[in-house]
Formats: sequence, C-alpha cells, structure tokens
Amino acid sequence: MAYLYETHLHTCLTSGCASARGRDYIAYYLDAGYSGIVVTDHFFRGNCLVDRNLPWREWVKEFCRGFEDAQEEGARRGLDVFFGWEETFEGDDYLVYGLDKEWLLEHPEARHWTRRAQYRAVQAAGGCVVHAHPFRQHNYIREVCLAPRLIDAVEVANAGNREQYYDVLALRYAEKLGLPISAGSDIHHIDQVEAGDLYGVYLQEKPKNASGFAAMIKGIRDTADLKIGEGRLESREDETIRIPLKILNENERPISRNFWDFLERG
Repeated sequence: MAYLYETHLHTCLTSGCASARGRDYIAYYLDAGYSGIVVTDHFFRGNCLVDRNLPWREWVKEFCRGFEDAQEEGARRGLDVFFGWEETFEGDDYLVYGLDKEWLLEHPEARHWTRRAQYRAVQAAGGCVVHAHPFRQHNYIREVCLAPRLIDAVEVANAGNREQYYDVLALRYAEKLGLPISAGSDIHHIDQVEAGDLYGVYLQEKPKNASGFAAMIKGIRDTADLKIGEGRLESREDETIRIPLKILNENERPISRNFWDFLERG
C-alpha cells in the first residue's frame, strides 16, 4: 500500500500570497485520498507575513501559526500534517523538511543563512533540502539559479508552474545528476483543491514524523512514485531557458559552463 503526501502547501496565516487557512485544506485532502500534507509557508526571505523586526523567538511562534492551525484540524480529522518551510534567495526557492519549531527557536542564525549554510545546517539536523520549481521563469525571477551540490532532491513537477516544460527540464536535471525527485501542488488557494489540480508523492510507509518524511523524500527516484498530471513530464519542443542561467558550486561561486554541457557531465 502506498501513502500519498502533499509536499508543497501555503497558508494565509503565514504566506502573503495565500488565501486559505491551513485547516481549510484538511477535508479536501482527505477526500482526495491523501494521507498527509507538509505545510511549507514562505520563510524569512520570502513572501512571509510575519514582521521581521520581531525578536527571533516571537517571529518563530508567529511563523508557525499556519502550520499549527493545519495540524490541529489534521489531528482532529485524521490527516498527518508535517512542518516545513520554503526559503528564497535570488529567485531560487528551497523546501526544507525534517526540522521543527523547537529546532528553529534555538537557531536564530537561520534568518541569515546562505544556501551553503542552509544545506549544512539542515543536513546536520537530519533534514532535507529540495530545490523547488528550479526552472520557473516568471517575471519576478531574474535568472535561473542552480546549486546542485547544496540540495538533496529536485521538485520535478510543480502544479503551480505555468509551463509544462519547466518540469521537463527539472526532471532532466535531476536524472543527469542522479538526484532524488519529488512533486508538489505549490497550493495557495482552495479553488486549486476544488479543481483537483493536486500533485504529491507516494510513500511505501507512513512516516512517523517530519524527520521520517524527509528521509523518505531522499529515496524517491522513480516518476511512478509521483502524483502528477497526465503527460506532465513528456518532452516538449519548447524546452528552452529564456532568462539568464547561473550554476553555483558548493561554495556558491558561479560555474562557467554551458548549461547542456553541465547536464551531460554533472
């Protein structure tokens, strides 16, 4: 038996671009056959509603409101709700799994992380860093930025992507580098749930906690373990990057290589 989990979800109590409370999602995901969701509200550098001038411990408590609202209703209705977040750097976004509120309270340096510091800290804590929608090319993104040595997995299908080929490129990227893969709805609004436009991952076991979920994400390598739209990852003729591309090494320094050459050689 496989268990279906949402990996990428935002709430209006914490993310400035969302319109639904965490508790609003629970019944819909249960009806859609999900075993759980991960709340990944926008973190310190992203579109987060929490006042960044608050003392750190107060900031964390406010930041967790969206998750806790969902968790309370999930516990009442029988849906797993795990804690995560989505951090932004220069248009490149990363989903962090496996850490919790207590960990955040003791690590105020998280608000000043670089990509490298983020990866090292999350690894040390037993968590997981997933590059979210790495080839998205919206008007607010100046360049596609890849940091393949500073992630554990790639989100190769994102229901919020406007163009299918963004996901095709992400899958090619993950496969060439031998990285685990995931898929998520990137959901912000209830109408997306009502439309059934939901993605996720199938897990062979039910994770006991957020740490267990993070460990299982690192083991997904087959697209058969993803819940995605039909034909979503089929190759297209328009698979091109129309904005500048930057590839970073493990020290966050740019790698001077053609993109396709980089994919071929890793």
